[in-house]
Amino acid sequence: MSLQVLMGFLAAHPAKLINLLALLITCPGGLLLHSARRRAAMTRESLAVDEGLVDAFDMRVPRYYYILGFSCLAMALLLSWFSTWV
Repeated sequence: MSLQVLMGFLAAHPAKLINLLALLITCPGGLLLHSARRRAAMTRESLAVDEGLVDAFDMRVPRYYYILGFSCLAMALLLSWFSTWV
């Protein structure tokens, strides 16, 4: 019975489900961007305290977080735009 209701909802409101998928993609993207900002702030703080060089790993990880976070947000934006055409 619940599968029939779900399929009926999918047939009746496809744009809402596409927007829900976009929202579910947006949340991890935002968390990745927040983690990148926090990690960069911790790196700057440790650099100011230690007056030493920053590891290459400490610089690469936030860059990957930014790439993944912004790609998640871009994919969610494209899905949201696509739902207006449906």
